[in-house]
Amino acid sequence: MAGAGDAAKEYVAGSVAGIAQVVVGHPFDTVKVKLQAHNTTAYGKVYKNAFHCTSRILLEEGIRGLYKGASSSFIGIAVESSLFFGTYSQAKQLLQRNYEDGRPHLRVIIPSAACSGALISFILTPTELTKCRMQVQGKDVMHGARYSSPLDCAVKTLESEGLRGLFRGGLATLFREAIGNAVFFCGYEYSRYWMHKYLDSPRFSSSSHFVLAKDIGIGVISGGISGMAFWTATLPLDVAKTIIQTNPDPHSSRNPFRILSMVYRRAGMGGCYAGLGPTLARAFPANAAAIVAWEYSAKFLGIKRV
Repeated sequence: MAGAGDAAKEYVAGSVAGIAQVVVGHPFDTVKVKLQAHNTTAYGKVYKNAFHCTSRILLEEGIRGLYKGASSSFIGIAVESSLFFGTYSQAKQLLQRNYEDGRPHLRVIIPSAACSGALISFILTPTELTKCRMQVQGKDVMHGARYSSPLDCAVKTLESEGLRGLFRGGLATLFREAIGNAVFFCGYEYSRYWMHKYLDSPRFSSSSHFVLAKDIGIGVISGGISGMAFWTATLPLDVAKTIIQTNPDPHSSRNPFRILSMVYRRAGMGGCYAGLGPTLARAFPANAAAIVAWEYSAKFLGIKRV
């Protein structure tokens, strides 16, 4: 029962991490999605850059415009992060039994992260579809229905495209999550290990204030850097996913590699990395907040981190 109790606590800590990530990162994500949807079409660029996009949103829609689709994100990310962090922690503990040295090992991290990432892609695909369709709405929209809420978006998608329509972009999401989360947790585990190894040495103070600052600092740096690594590795797949999910034509291609080939012909490598600025600007604070929330929730719940 103790093992089951610890597992449940891991899932609770994961959901707290997800909520923290949405609160900090959703406005950046809205800008990223608009750049990906509107700056990769055959009609040319709608926004000059991320600052231009942000200012247009604020002028035309106010601060609420930056949080469009956030309600679906909160629900989706709470479930997704709970499942993701919980599954990763359980898989890591299972695989780490073969290693007693306390060091991170790629043969433990990569399969644990990739499997949990692939698993959550089935939750992320419909929630991100409604979020993206809500986010691209506004005065710049040329096609597609107007949605009053994420639920309205989901219902209209089901009515017009069926259940399969809610899972548009699923292959791109699966690749993004499996690859990206393997990169993320490799960065997180190794940077966390080496920073702790250095800062836990006798040369540094062991006062409670230093320990608190050290733990938060390590969480911020390891989470932020790992989040940036995730998006640097997978942004082209995310561009393909956004285009697939926001295309008003239900019969358009769902092959992410075919979409990326089309984007590259239209807009070059810059098109494949559309939204890179706001994505990286979001990645550091959002993932730093997620990791700190995850670690401190786990500590509060009595889970010992290895």
